[in-house]
Amino acid sequence: MQKDNYSLSQRENDHATAFTKFLWWLATAEEDIIRDCRIDRNRYAITGYTVLGTWLFATLAWFYFFYTVVNQVIPALLLGIFMGGIILGIDRALIKGINARNKKKFIPLLFRGLLAITIGTFMAQPALLYLFDKEIHVQISLDNVQKIKEKQNKLDSLNAPVKNELLAEKKLLSQSLSDKYNEVTNARNNFIAETDGSGGSGKIGLKDIARAKQNEYEKIDSAYLDLHAQTTVQLKSIDSSLEKLSRENQKEMAAFSLLLNDGFLTRIEGLHHLLQNNSAAQSRYYLLILILVLIELMPVIAKTILPNGTYDERIFLREQLEKEMAHSNISKEKALKELYNHTAFENDRDFIQHFFEKTQSEREEKLLNKLSEWKNNGDGPFDHMWNDIKRNFLSKQEN
Repeated sequence: MQKDNYSLSQRENDHATAFTKFLWWLATAEEDIIRDCRIDRNRYAITGYTVLGTWLFATLAWFYFFYTVVNQVIPALLLGIFMGGIILGIDRALIKGINARNKKKFIPLLFRGLLAITIGTFMAQPALLYLFDKEIHVQISLDNVQKIKEKQNKLDSLNAPVKNELLAEKKLLSQSLSDKYNEVTNARNNFIAETDGSGGSGKIGLKDIARAKQNEYEKIDSAYLDLHAQTTVQLKSIDSSLEKLSRENQKEMAAFSLLLNDGFLTRIEGLHHLLQNNSAAQSRYYLLILILVLIELMPVIAKTILPNGTYDERIFLREQLEKEMAHSNISKEKALKELYNHTAFENDRDFIQHFFEKTQSEREEKLLNKLSEWKNNGDGPFDHMWNDIKRNFLSKQEN
């Protein structure tokens, strides 16, 4: 198989494809520098592939996460793309911070590893929910039954004082009515026994004693009827209160049932319970967690284990050059500013000296005129004349 041989002049025409440039961008490589590093071009393309895979995985994971929340494809897709872009930015920042000078530094690598593991662990949750979707929904149905039972128990416990009080009152009223009825029954039996001669005086017929027992029976029976009417009203009120309490419980349970759902947190809870009750799912769960976390760690791992080449050296030297040029430019700018200030000072000094030289004769002439005027007046004090000279002839110091 014949290999193509390139001359030195032809190598300059070896252009990368748009997709390769995109991979370089994902790997945070500078195109104008990586273009001349033939070995590192492939290395950074590999790193770009790992970033691309993590980016797509993060977008899909976040899409499924938001879909479980909003249950609409378009909003979930837009939010998934948005969060995937954030993960892409974080991954690019992580691998950009790994270079030939800090690969062996433990603290930066530890921080990047912990950040990647945290993000990867969270992103693994939606993927696991998708993989165990059927099993999780079965577990959710079982959890919902348990939640309904717990809700019912809580309602019963909350309403127990009122319900027990009503039932105790109902029992007391029923017992009181029953006792009164037994009293009526005994009075009736005593009256009948007195009239047929089987009890009491032993006389048959409606005699005086029988009439007395009859009156006593009728009196007790009348009291029983009054108590029965009264108690019936009270029992109906109690039954109405118990029925109202039962309806409120049913209404509360119906509202609670409507709140039961299969949202993200509910599925996470179902997954947790599924793992507690299923040892087979546990091993696969932790294996999948490891694989999905490694997907997030791929860019960091790839950038760390790949050897350093000419690109890193060029980047370091270019950065050093830019620093030296920055220092040099600042030094030159400082020198120019100092030269300007010094030249301006000399020119201003010469101008001030020239100003005082030119005004010297005029100041002397004005002083003589002032002294002649003071002498001719004769009565002005010297202090006034001196203050006037200071105000009109002497220069004020600059602040």
